[in-house]
Amino acid sequence: MAKYKKRLRPKKKTILLGFGSIFIIVVMTFSIGKYWVEIFDKYQEKSELEKELTALKEKEEELQVDANRLQNPDYIARYAREKYLYSKDGEYILQIPDE
Repeated sequence: MAKYKKRLRPKKKTILLGFGSIFIIVVMTFSIGKYWVEIFDKYQEKSELEKELTALKEKEEELQVDANRLQNPDYIARYAREKYLYSKDGEYILQIPDE
């Protein structure tokens, strides 16, 4: 009988150690998975922000070109005549309807 009791104790310890190990493995797996999901989300956000940055840089280039054009007085005069229908002295403006 004494031998039988000695065998049960190590088995209980082994079972508890097994369950404890499994619990730790499961918790670590979930925490690592959570971090991987966060990393994946950050990569997606990074790619979206890079696309937005590219679009903003293109818009900045266009605005810079427009700003440079507006430094030219001839361009400003032509733009005002076309856009706001201003005319020079002795000049008539005829509007042609768009078809």
